Amino acid sequence: MFLHKIKTPAKINIGLNVIRKREDGFHDLETIFYPINLFDEIEFEESDSFNFQTDNKLLAEEKNNLIVKTVHLLENVNGVKINLSIKLHKNIPIGAGLGGGSSDAAAVLTSLNKIFNFNLSLDKLLELALGLGSDVPFFINPIPSFAESRGEVLYKKKFKINNPVLIINPGIHVSTSWAFENVKPQTPVKSLFTLLKTDFENIASLKKIITNDFEKTVFEKYPEIHSIKKDIIETGAEFALMTGTGSTVFGIYKNLDDAKKAYNLFNKNYFRFIHYEK
Repeated sequence: MFLHKIKTPAKINIGLNVIRKREDGFHDLETIFYPINLFDEIEFEESDSFNFQTDNKLLAEEKNNLIVKTVHLLENVNGVKINLSIKLHKNIPIGAGLGGGSSDAAAVLTSLNKIFNFNLSLDKLLELALGLGSDVPFFINPIPSFAESRGEVLYKKKFKINNPVLIINPGIHVSTSWAFENVKPQTPVKSLFTLLKTDFENIASLKKIITNDFEKTVFEKYPEIHSIKKDIIETGAEFALMTGTGSTVFGIYKNLDDAKKAYNLFNKNYFRFIHYEK
């Protein structure tokens, strides 16, 4: 029997500063998470046993993906066997810096908490989410947020980008662990926290504040990603940046016509998407 269906959003990072490496091996960072209207879809159905199905071949072959890990984590925490069929329709590119896997994990956490009446508190859900990944806590309640520490200390902000955002992903998988091993932490000239009080209507004026510390390392190894950023700027974007550890680059355009024209100029083999909030 059908139980529940949910759409899980992708995100972009409006700036990403890596400040220092911590004693626990993680990094202190700061970023602004911004959800976009690109979604995966997850269906939950009754079953005599647990099974996971997806239309994405890579995830289907991966026996311990984040959704499966989340189910096993909830089984261990609650001391129960979760017999359920979970079907994932994957729209968000994998390993692209768009947070698709983290978003799916957060959705499974919150959905199973409701379906099975586990009654886990929000604090407990956030704790479990952090154990699954640094940006999973954001997706428990995915609204625009400034994030610090590993990315789990969140300050919600009600704002939206009214301009169209073009998303381009070349299908290059950038290893998150490799990116963190090779990034050079530094104190930002100006904290992204200052943007919480800023009007995001004029993002073009914020170029000196909004940077991504992973760009230098990633661009050196994957010049194609660097070329995409340059091409986005050349096609008229007011602002362009790589999101997360890559390989996706986004550009913010003055109007939808400009974004559509740019969309059509990029390689059709690339993943292309326009986020636009009317």
